[in-house]
Amino acid sequence: MHRYFIEVTYMGTAYAGYQMQENANTVQAEVEKALQIYFKRSISLTGSSRTDAGVHALQNFFHLDCEFTIPQEKIYNLNALLPPDIAIRSIVEVAAGAHCRFDAQSREYKYFTYSKKDPFLSGRAYYFPYTIDKALLQNAAAVVKEYRDFSSFSKRNTQVKNFNCEIIESEWQTEGDALIYYVKANRFLRGMVRGLTGTMLQVGRGKINLQQFRDIIEARDCTKADFSVPGHGLFLIKVNFPEEIWET
Repeated sequence: MHRYFIEVTYMGTAYAGYQMQENANTVQAEVEKALQIYFKRSISLTGSSRTDAGVHALQNFFHLDCEFTIPQEKIYNLNALLPPDIAIRSIVEVAAGAHCRFDAQSREYKYFTYSKKDPFLSGRAYYFPYTIDKALLQNAAAVVKEYRDFSSFSKRNTQVKNFNCEIIESEWQTEGDALIYYVKANRFLRGMVRGLTGTMLQVGRGKINLQQFRDIIEARDCTKADFSVPGHGLFLIKVNFPEEIWET
C-alpha cells in the first residue's frame, strides 16, 4: 500500500469549502472525482486544512492510500480533468504513517484588503475604502502574539477540545496597493483569521482602542469579535511539515 500527499492550489470562490460536505460542491469533491475518472476506481481523500466557503489557497494538501503507484507525469492528466480554478502541484509518496493534517507543524495565512477600487483585486481581496492607521494595526498584530486562548475568534458550532493556538508570526504587510494581514500559527480555529482581521481593522479605523482589543481577546466570547470580512480576501499560503515527512 502506498500513501501519497497531493499538493493543491485553488480559487475558492465557486466552492462551499475545502473538505467534503453533503449537498454542496467542494474542492475535495472535485479532486476525488478527477482521481476516480482517471484511475477508474473509488478514491477517498483526507484533507489537511479546512478552508471555508470562498477562501482560496496557494498551498493545501490531501493524502490518500492506494495499491498502485502514481507517477509525477500523471499530474498533467489529472489537471486536465479538474476545473480551471483547481490545480494539483505535486503528488509525493510519503511514509505509511504520515498524516497531512496531524503532522502539519504550522500553517500560514494572508488576508488581503485594498482601499482604492481595483478590478484586478476584486474577488481576491476585501475592498475596505476607509482611512486606516497602519501603526495601530501593527500594534494590534503584536498584541495577538501575547495570547494563546483565542475563544473570541472561533465561530460557534466547532468541535475542538480547546481554543489554544501558538501564534508564531503576526504582522500587517503591504504589497502594491494591498494591505495584508499575515499570520502563522501551529493551528487555527474556525473563522479565526477573519475574526482577527475584522477586529483589527476596527482598531485601525479608531473604532476601538488597543485596550478594548485586549478586552475582546480576554472575554473569550465570539460575539465580541468582528467576523464580517468576507472569505474571498483570505488565502491559505503554506502548510509546513517536518522534513522527515518526505522521507519514505
